[in-house]
Amino acid sequence: MKIGIVCYPTYGGSGVIATELGKALAERGHQIHFISYAVPMRLDSYLGNIFYHEVEMSTYPVFEFPLYTPALASKIVEVARFEHLDLLHAHYAIPHATSAYLARQILHDGMKVITTLHGTDITLVGLEPSFLPVMKFSIEQSDGVTAVSRFLKEKTLTNYGIQKDIRVIPNFVDTEKYRRIECSRVRERFATSEEKILVHVSNFRAVKRVPDVIRIFGEVRKKIPAKLILVGDGPDRSACEMLSRELALQDHIRFLGKQTELVPLLSAADVMLMPSQSESFGLAALEAMACEVPVVSSSVGGLPELQVHGETGYIAEIGDIDRMARYTIDLLMNDTRMAMFRRACRVRAVEQFDVHRIVRDYEHYYEECIGATEAP
Repeated sequence: MKIGIVCYPTYGGSGVIATELGKALAERGHQIHFISYAVPMRLDSYLGNIFYHEVEMSTYPVFEFPLYTPALASKIVEVARFEHLDLLHAHYAIPHATSAYLARQILHDGMKVITTLHGTDITLVGLEPSFLPVMKFSIEQSDGVTAVSRFLKEKTLTNYGIQKDIRVIPNFVDTEKYRRIECSRVRERFATSEEKILVHVSNFRAVKRVPDVIRIFGEVRKKIPAKLILVGDGPDRSACEMLSRELALQDHIRFLGKQTELVPLLSAADVMLMPSQSESFGLAALEAMACEVPVVSSSVGGLPELQVHGETGYIAEIGDIDRMARYTIDLLMNDTRMAMFRRACRVRAVEQFDVHRIVRDYEHYYEECIGATEAP
């Protein structure tokens, strides 16, 4: 198949999944065309059947704001016409599903549009009054719609009153790449042999509750020597650095900023903390689990679908810092339990969320959507 993929190229779950999906599909013989305003961050290796098409943005004094939606639609039309795309897969509904609909209306050539809902496009941004009617229309006009968790599917049906079938296809991880490796040198950079290492990976937005991570870590350090590694960047980073100094934890916390190579860092960690306020799936938690890192998280969104309480980690209510700290301490102090949790994390990642398994699900869905109107 010739597949167009529209996504955000930035450091975030939807862009990561879209890029990894495209790479996996290319390895299975499909021709993939990425369409975005910049090269996707994870598109870091060459494959002969992967192509990138940049959306050109024009400036004109009359337009106060950039008009990305029509520019993207025009680029989709151009790529679809010259590359003869079979389908277009739009990741993150705003504005990609709308641009895809406009392009399909212009083309009239049978190209199918599939939209994948990733999270805040549905739970936050799409609910803005200025977006909601267009969001609802764009989703309903897609030939196929998928969501990354059952939670997100139900949220979409409830919030938007949509009568369209939504297929749940979860996020995935390449378990050959994301696996625990020897990391003694990495550990030595962050902690002594007596210290444990906690890790958190996010975009440092308010919904990730990174200050809670720091407070949980502060409680853990009262009982166990430990260090905290914070990976990522975003609006809350400066406030978190200030909080670490207020709590006198600055010497025990490392802010690493955005990192493209996570496996060595995850392999050096003992526990991942994810106390999010909203999490439609929790890709960072899955990548940690694939590297045998148990997760202590909040009980929100798709996280209970991803991990199993008491087997791959622990789940607590949003904002319950004391409970999350107790769970973390109990796990770090019990070597036998830690070993069991690590094995369970790896098994669940491989058996339920491996890239090859999930990509086949997408392939079958593509074929189903293409064949729906071709059949008599």
